[in-house]
This record gives sequence, C-alpha cells and structure tokens, in this order.
Amino acid sequence: MVLRLSTLFLRTLREDPAEAEVASHRLLVRAGYIRRAAPGIYSWLPLGLKVLGRVEAIIREEMAAIGAQEVHFPALLPKEPYEVTNRWTEYGDGIFRLQDRKGADYLLAPTHEEMFTLLVKDLYNSYKDLPVSLYQIQNKYRDEARPRAGLLRGREFIMKDSYSFDIDDAGLDRSYQLHRQAYLRIFERLGLEVIPVTATSGAMGGSKSEEFLHPTDIGEDTFVRSAGGYTANVEAVTTVVPPAIDYSGAPAAEVLDTPDTPTIETLVNSANAVAPRDGGPWTAADTLKNVVLAAMLPTGGREIFVVGVPGDRTVDLKRMEATIGTHLEVGGEVAVEAATDEDLKKHPGLVKGYIGPGESLDGAVLGLKGSTGLRYLVDPRVVSGTTWITGANQPGRHVFGLVAGRDFAWDGVIEAVEVREGDEAPDGSGPLEAARGIEMGHIFQLGRKYTEALGLKVLDANGKLATVTMGSYGVGVTRAVAALAESNHDDKGLIWPRNVAPADVHIVATGKGEEIFAAAAQLAGDLEAAGFDVMYDDRPKVSPGVKFGDAELIGVPTIVVVGRGLADGVIEVKDRRTGEATTVAVGEALEHLRTVLNG
Repeated sequence: MVLRLSTLFLRTLREDPAEAEVASHRLLVRAGYIRRAAPGIYSWLPLGLKVLGRVEAIIREEMAAIGAQEVHFPALLPKEPYEVTNRWTEYGDGIFRLQDRKGADYLLAPTHEEMFTLLVKDLYNSYKDLPVSLYQIQNKYRDEARPRAGLLRGREFIMKDSYSFDIDDAGLDRSYQLHRQAYLRIFERLGLEVIPVTATSGAMGGSKSEEFLHPTDIGEDTFVRSAGGYTANVEAVTTVVPPAIDYSGAPAAEVLDTPDTPTIETLVNSANAVAPRDGGPWTAADTLKNVVLAAMLPTGGREIFVVGVPGDRTVDLKRMEATIGTHLEVGGEVAVEAATDEDLKKHPGLVKGYIGPGESLDGAVLGLKGSTGLRYLVDPRVVSGTTWITGANQPGRHVFGLVAGRDFAWDGVIEAVEVREGDEAPDGSGPLEAARGIEMGHIFQLGRKYTEALGLKVLDANGKLATVTMGSYGVGVTRAVAALAESNHDDKGLIWPRNVAPADVHIVATGKGEEIFAAAAQLAGDLEAAGFDVMYDDRPKVSPGVKFGDAELIGVPTIVVVGRGLADGVIEVKDRRTGEATTVAVGEALEHLRTVLNG
C-alpha cells in the first residue's frame, strides 16, 4: 500500500530535540522515525519500523543462509537460571529486577544465554541432534547509568542474539566461522563499514572474542590497527613485554630526600637535581608510579588495590576493567575508579604521593603487601631486572635504583595503561594507530561456561555424557539503524541506503491543479504495482518548500517531483545522495524509475 503523507502518522520537526547529542539522534527524531519515551527508551513510529524491518530482514536472510533457526523468548525472565550461573549477582546494578505480586523475583533480560541453554537441554539429548544454531531478534534491557546518543546507548534496545551448540571444540570453530562470515555479509548488505577486531570476552567468558566496529569519531570504543593488518579493541591489546634483565651486578638501591615531589613531573625535576646520572637526564619513563584504585564488585563490595606503571604512562581504567575480575577472582563486570581520600585513610601505610612497592630498605617500611595487605599489580613493562625510581612510603622521600624481582615483588601482571599511537603491535606487524568506532556486533567462543553450570550434556558417539560447547553471537539491530543514520546524512537530513530506506521512492506532488495530483497518484499506483514501496506526499495545502524539506529530511534516496513541469509533459527525478536531478517524460517515467530503483 502506498504511504500517503496525508494520512501517515508523521510529524516532522524543524528544531533539534534539546537532549540530542549526535546527528543520528537529532535526525531520527526530527524526521519522525522515533520519539523519546524516557531516558534511553524510545517509541518506534511507522517510518522507523519500516527501516527497522528492512534491517531485520537482511539479518534473517543471512542467519537462514547458515542454517540458523529463529526462536523467540520472553523479555521477562525468572531469577533462578541466572542464579545458577551467578549472573543474578554478577550483573550488579546493570539489570532491571522486579517482583510479581507473590514476591517472586524476575528480571528484564539483558541477554539470553541461560534460556537458550535450557531450551536445548529440554529438547536434545544426543550428539546426533547437533550441531544446532538458534537465534532471536528481541528486546534487551540494561540499566545504563548514563544513557546517551539516542539509540546508540539506550536502556531498551533490540538485538539479534544467536547461539551455536556443538559436541566438540572443532564444531565450535566451524560454527564461529559461519557466524563470522554471515556478519560480514550482513554489514556489507547494510552498506555499513565494519572492521573485525580482537576483543576481550569480559564477563561473558570464553576463549575467543571479536567485535565488529563501525569507524566513526562519535564511537565509544577505541581500537588500534597496524599497517601489517593487526586490529584489536584497546582492551584486548597485549603489551610487547621487554626481556628480563640480569641484575646480579646492579648497585644497591638507596633512599634520597626528594621534598615536595608528589607528582611525576616534580619527582623527575628533583631526581635530576639530587642524583644526576651520566647516561642523560632522568625522565618520567624511569619512574614507577603506584596508583591506588578501587574495584566495585558485583556483590556491592569495594576492594582497594595498587597498580604500578611506568611514570610516563596513564592508567586506562577501561582496559583494567576488562581483566581485573580475574585478578580479584570474582565473576561478572567489575568497575574500577580512583581511590578516594576516605579509602586512603583506611590504609595508613599508603603515603599519598610517595607510595612504593619495596620490601624494606634503609630502615624504611616499603612493602605494600606486608604493610597494607593490599594486592599489588604491575604493568607488563615491569619485568625482572628493570630499575626504577619510586616512592619510599615516607613523605618527601623516594628510592633510587629499586630493582624489580630483587627489591620488590608483585601479585600479578595486568594491562593497566593506555595504548598509544606508535606502540608496537603484539604480532610484530608494525606501530599502532588509533581510531574510534561503534560496536555493531560481538561474537564469542563461550565454550562450556553455561552448559556446565546448567547441565547441558548429551550422549556422544561412544554413549558417554559429554558437555555441549557454545558460541554466542550478537548484532545490535537498533544500533545498526542509528549507525546507518549517523553515516548517511547531510545538513538537510537523512540519506538512507536504498535497501534499508522506508520506501523505494518518494513522490512529491507540488501545485494546485488536480491534474498534478492525479498524475502523481497514477505514478504511485504504477510503481506499487511494479513491486516498489512508494511514499507519496499528497498533502493538498502544504507548500512546495515544506514538502521538499520533508523529503530531504526523511531521506528516501529517490525523490520524484510532479509539479509545474507536468504542463510540458515531464517530471523531475532527484537523487538524494548526489543532488542530481533528471527531467523525464511522463510516459517514460515508470520505465526510467524501474532502471533507477533496480540499479
């Protein structure tokens, strides 16, 4: 049926919504695709659902092409399966919890691993049933602390999540590759540039993980790449670890007075004044900065720890959050922040500005573990034999020549600092360059984390019970709509790729004569009969300027103007992407548009 603007549930806006931060948010609201219902929650209007439906159709076709089958779970889920996997606790404040009238606990699903696993457990019991891949396109809910950027970071969103179930790891590898290739085809068909990058598995767990990032300056994710082909999310980059150094001939460390040096800059200046060296001046890279941090655990607890990093580097909390849970031996997502003054007061062994990791030296008590009981982690560049200037745990004093592995030890090594442009790629493929992107998809080799917890076992070829192995694969569907809007617009409005636009052609009737509207209606009907989706601006008392403005704002890539040219037997066909206009005879319009729309 032709979409007639005279009856379409649509109101375009001339002004940007006050809360909009990015172009996609502004334009999707202004053009009448979505409306804000609450922070991070949006209603979808008829035009928005048209685009959303086309995106979903592409996803369904590619999922079917790899043999995946669609199911649909409820969004309201019981607590019990998530308790078994411990995610009821691990999610912390990140999920919406509620109770029914009888006091039973439920959650609004942030993701559905547990439900997929239990469904397969309920119906399958033999290796002959496998492999199987199931997927759904479903609403998800996460209690984002700061929802932003419209559909890009919301509290309710639509995701395609699929799961593969295989009898062994070789099968998981095959299923993973099938999904990976399907994702590349999905994004290619959407016309959305993506770069697959190595990622961390985080709270999801598993042995392998990749993100599909759409490069854009407004992206929340930072990734790096090298000329040699290495790509990774910064959280997944591993430092090129320097070799250990023989310290058998290293001189003993000494404590020197360095008054008023609570910062790396003041320390370097003082070091060059009190202990100049022959090999050149001391720099920040010669210092070991010990940063006190707090981990907010999913259980609600708060654990203080210290991380030692080269003084010329800045701690990257997001990178630390990717792996800190492993070091603290807790599951789920762990947030990290700088320790507060209140935290420091509880640990008087920490002398702010002069914290050091040594055991004991020159009468000074330097040991972190011994004097404070705090966990001490270090950057991978802190290897045995490296020599540092660092705090002496006394006001106004630092240790010079403190040797790692000889004078101090650590409880673990963690990727703690920012990745800088020019750092070497871990695979030796050259220096790294940084870019930003939006995460459009994420795939995991989950392994047996959920199947073991929930008891999904089948009989193998030998008649013995074997735990099934899983893969998890997600695509942000509503996020794809936003990313497409973000990368396909100009200062006049949206410019949709043809295969996701809400219509194939937008016919605009301009003028007062009945013959104009009759010709426009006839063309709309002919195009619809030819199998095209048609939007027709048949509003009788709206000015041409408003109609043209709305057509450019809405963003259908082909605009047909039926107006005063009709007196000469012609119409105008505009390409919204290039701005080019072509005059076409009325009698040739249908065939011309067939060529354009099928091209």
